[in-house]
Amino acid sequence: MNHLPLILLGVLLNAGAQLLLKEGMRRIGYFEFAWANAVPVGVQVAANPFVLAGLLAYVVSVMVWLLVLSRVEVSFAYPLLSVGYIVNAVAAYYLFQENISLTRIAGILIIVAGVYLITRS
Repeated sequence: MNHLPLILLGVLLNAGAQLLLKEGMRRIGYFEFAWANAVPVGVQVAANPFVLAGLLAYVVSVMVWLLVLSRVEVSFAYPLLSVGYIVNAVAAYYLFQENISLTRIAGILIIVAGVYLITRS
């Protein structure tokens, strides 16, 4: 049975979690790590709907990952998580106007090549 769609679902959930957390923290803004900030920033983080949605996406992605691990060799499945780097780089470019340099593009192409080789094994 082909488990690739299930693995990719986990990857997309994990990538989506990162993007939601980024948006949540973008809305909270820069803050200094200090004891005086722990409670006020903690309350902002705990009440932020993007952070909460990101954490929920992580929980669901872990459940999917456990399902994957019950069916697929970890040496096959785990490297495919790197597809999340590609998803996040492209999404961050469009959603957050983050830079994708030539070096990052080269890294993404290497990841694509690696994922292709792994899925052929």
